[in-house]
Formats: sequence, structure tokens, C-alpha cells
Amino acid sequence: MKFANLQSTRQTLGERAYESIRDAIISLQFEPGQMIYENELAASLGVSRTPIREAFRMLLSEELIEILPQKGAKVTLISETKVEETRFVRESLETAAFQIVARKWANDQEPYISSGKLVDLLIEQQKDAAQNNDAVSFLQLDESFHRHILELSGNQTLLTVVNHMRGHLNRLRFLTLRQLNNMHDLTDQHRRIWAAVRANDEQLTGELLRVHLSRLPGEMASLKGQFDTYFS
Repeated sequence: MKFANLQSTRQTLGERAYESIRDAIISLQFEPGQMIYENELAASLGVSRTPIREAFRMLLSEELIEILPQKGAKVTLISETKVEETRFVRESLETAAFQIVARKWANDQEPYISSGKLVDLLIEQQKDAAQNNDAVSFLQLDESFHRHILELSGNQTLLTVVNHMRGHLNRLRFLTLRQLNNMHDLTDQHRRIWAAVRANDEQLTGELLRVHLSRLPGEMASLKGQFDTYFS
């Protein structure tokens, strides 16, 4: 596949290589079980093999790749166990964080005024992505929606933990977006969650978010037969 050249970016080359390769894994451009090689990635990204090795270390820590001695790296299969474990942790942490934001929300104060406008825009952009059946853009907007509300909780440790573990979930989430065409339903769920947050309704926020985040096991079951080689 083709990558943008990384030489002109401000982040370290290893960080940029990590993001590029990770995005390709999440969006299934690199499929579960596929071999990827340092020299090919280095050539595609316009860097030496050193940043690729740094990127591989980060991807290995997320269990998105495994290293096969003398062969290269292989994109890990989507683990049903790992998906359910991380989904459970994410649901627990995000529900608590979203409820904190609902408790603190003040429509007439900053940073909530600016945040309200931004999240409203994200939801409208999700609607557009759904209409265009653009799963890549929708997943990015979905991530931005959740991340922005999490940031308002003020808990940076929670944000770091949730972001780090989303890789396993996001491959499955991308597959469901692409195959099940459920983007309109997800946008409606986001609207209802967002309305509950802005209404300071902690209980409803938690209930709606739990429903929103608990759908993956059923979706995974419906996709396994079609993509059985993707799963372990």
C-alpha cells in the first residue's frame, strides 16, 4: 500500500511510522494474519528501518502485531477474548467519565460552550459520513466524539488507558461499520447520549452509553462466519 512520506512531520519518525502502520491495521488495509516487513514499510514511508523498529515495538505493546523470528511481523488476529475484555474495561471507564461530565456540564460556561459547538459539529459530520457510507471517516469522527467528552472529565490517566486499548476494538468496529452499515443508528445513539449529558442527566447518560458500547459481541457473532480467518 502507499503511505505519505514522513520526513517533513514534527513528531519523531518512529511515532509517525507507528501512527501510519496502526491506522492501516485498524482500517484493515493490513488484514489480520497478514505479514508486514520492515524494509517494505521503510521504503513506503520514506524512512530508514530504525523508525519502523520503534513503531513495531509500540505495536507489539498493544498486541496488534507479533514478531516471527527470521520472518518479519504478523498482524495479530482479532481475539474474541481480548475484544470482550477491552470492551468491558472501556464501558466501565467511559460510563464513569461521561457521568462526571454530565454532572459538571454547564451550558452557559466555558469550556462547555466551545465544547458543545464542537461536539454538535462532530455529530453533523458523522451524519454526512453515514450518508456517504464512509466508514474510515466515520470511525475517526466516532473516536473524536468519545475522546472529546472524555477529555472534559479532566482525567488524563483514564484517557490514556482508553486510547491505548482501543486498537483491538477498533478493528472490529471498523469491520462492523463497513459490513453492517450501522452508521446512521450509531449517529442517533450519539445524539441521545449527548442530549443526556447536556441535560445533566447522569443516570440516562450511563444507561445510553452502556447500551451503545455493549453491541459489539452480537455484531462480532454475525461477522465471524463471513470473516472467520480474521478471528482467533
